[in-house]
Amino acid sequence: MPINRLLANSKLAPDEIENLSVAFKQALRSLYLVDRDDPLTELVARKIIEIDANGVHDAAEIARLAVEQLGMRPPPD
Repeated sequence: MPINRLLANSKLAPDEIENLSVAFKQALRSLYLVDRDDPLTELVARKIIEIDANGVHDAAEIARLAVEQLGMRPPPD
């Protein structure tokens, strides 16, 4: 999973890493991205980390902001 690779050498606590993983999974789910090897998933992971670093720590809010800031829209129903 791209976010685990990006956080492997971070100084974040395990609970912080878990929170970012939850946000990452929520963002991917809302975008219907299932292929963890898709380059878009790394883009989402980097955005998740950036948002957290800027002071947002709620997983649902991080996921929402990541999707919004990346300008990505889920496919229509």
